[in-house]
Amino acid sequence: METGTGRGLLRFLTCGSVDDGKSTLIGRLLHDAGLIPDDQLEQARRDSRGRAEEDGGIDFSLLVDGLEAEREQSITIDVAYRYFATDRRSFIVADAPGHEQYTRNMATAASGASLAVLLVDARKGLLTQTRRHAIVASLMGIRHVVLAINKMDLVEDGEAVFAAIRQAFTVFSAPLGFRSVTAIPLSARRGDNVVHRSAAMPWHHGPTLLEHLETAAAGDDPTEDGPLRFLVEWVNRPNLDFRGLSGTVLSGSLETGGAVTVWPSGRSARIARIVTFDGDVAQARTGDAVTVTLDTAVDAGRGDLLSGPDDAPEVADQFAAHLLWMAEEPLIPGRSYLLRAGARWVPATVTALRHAVKVETLEHGAATVLGLNAVGLCNLSTAAPLAFDPYEASRHTGSFILVDRLSNRTVGAGMIRHPLRRAANLHRQELAVSTAERAALKRQRPAVLWFTGLSGSGKSTIANRVERRLHTLGHHTMMVDGDNVRLGLNRDLGFTDADRVENIRRVGEVAKLMAEAGLIVLCAFIAPFRAEREAVRALLPDGAFLEVFVDTPLEECVRRDPKGLYAKARAGTLRNFTGVDSPYEAPDAPELRLDTTAEDADALAERVVELLHRKGIAEA
Repeated sequence: METGTGRGLLRFLTCGSVDDGKSTLIGRLLHDAGLIPDDQLEQARRDSRGRAEEDGGIDFSLLVDGLEAEREQSITIDVAYRYFATDRRSFIVADAPGHEQYTRNMATAASGASLAVLLVDARKGLLTQTRRHAIVASLMGIRHVVLAINKMDLVEDGEAVFAAIRQAFTVFSAPLGFRSVTAIPLSARRGDNVVHRSAAMPWHHGPTLLEHLETAAAGDDPTEDGPLRFLVEWVNRPNLDFRGLSGTVLSGSLETGGAVTVWPSGRSARIARIVTFDGDVAQARTGDAVTVTLDTAVDAGRGDLLSGPDDAPEVADQFAAHLLWMAEEPLIPGRSYLLRAGARWVPATVTALRHAVKVETLEHGAATVLGLNAVGLCNLSTAAPLAFDPYEASRHTGSFILVDRLSNRTVGAGMIRHPLRRAANLHRQELAVSTAERAALKRQRPAVLWFTGLSGSGKSTIANRVERRLHTLGHHTMMVDGDNVRLGLNRDLGFTDADRVENIRRVGEVAKLMAEAGLIVLCAFIAPFRAEREAVRALLPDGAFLEVFVDTPLEECVRRDPKGLYAKARAGTLRNFTGVDSPYEAPDAPELRLDTTAEDADALAERVVELLHRKGIAEA
């Protein structure tokens, strides 16, 4: 819908830097359009005492900011949503916070909006957060922007100031792909050019904000004319005689008897029934939530995507995506996260950070990590293939979030650009001899025994004695030591957090291959981060990863200092040393904890061997 003909719905958000007047603008718009109930207006007037001296004593931001903390601090923290309607159109507005620390909230609001009202304080011009919000809006698929240059009543020579800011934004935003940018000078506090034209700015011949919103493009929401995309959100199995796929038609339409393909498996079937709360229907349209049954027993489950036979989505386990990082802890390539796309969860790794976007200039810069609120282009790899469309084609099937595996916090929002074609050229080779067959020859169950602890804790000493004991018992083992690996396989890596993550990722893959060969693998690594140790655990079958925490206090490790490393680190000649200027995250629930201050190495090694006997990994 390109114009305001008919009532139509426009979803838009207000964004920009802190204190640019977003909440005041929305409050003023609702007030001047006569859309505020009398009781709410009176409550705002009471709450405004001491805060507003003009316009009847109303602080218009109070008509939008709902949280007590927001009212106390005069800031927006969460996204405030408001529904309103005029004679020409209906609206849902999302008032996004301006503080940098709440950029993730702004991104959430932008993901469902068709237009962005980007506020700029006329006194300050374009700020870093203004640019950041413009970038996020573009990445989230918004193609229409109102550049609302606010507080025009507080600047001299307003026409020149307005023209300069408009020109600066035009130059900055040229690479962002906006289809329209409409600049409007206004004063939210006084109501100039919000609903009514301003006599103070006779040089502005364009629309007021409300006039533009009533006629602006409504965006590119999915329609029945688009390709069929039905997202399976739940497998409905109330009894043995019924198995339905419940979900939402994201675009296109479903018809009884129509052919569909289930992705990522690629299996085909026909729609047998379309079931709703009110009974069966012959057709389901975009936006409908229904349950469908298929005419053949096709394996389809939560997170799968149904398409028409001639409009398949992309299917790949490697793809490029823009990523907005939302966590205090930086994104580190090589670390394993959980990826949620639609209703599907799958382990994922950022395999490469191709570049980070410089907010001030939009230039692409080299980077090894992404910090809070940074945007970068990444390559990702998932543990299983995903069905998706590029984000440009569909917000619904082209977006994902990354979740920290330990804390379950959302740490990143991603927009898929395209699959990596090399992924389609790789196929897992089926082997003629299985892991179980190899292990049977060795009278043992393959496993990875992971010794973790600070430098000097005694990891390698104990692991060596365990391996010697297992060898004496006739078991097939392989010892993988941190220093030995860094002298060969990982000699290209340093000791930054990113290098440590990659070090353990590589070692984990090597340990997995050795375990598949039927070996008992002993790994002695500091492995300072829980996330990486748990990622190695996830590579192996249940029970095949045993974490042994060699729990030696830091001061005891410093006293031993067998390689003289603590002395160098404390003298400042050795950087990024675990326990001194780099953190160590102790295991929460290791399979075995060893206290080297209470027992000697031989006794501790025997405890490890006893654990392997109890677990059925090594025969006594």
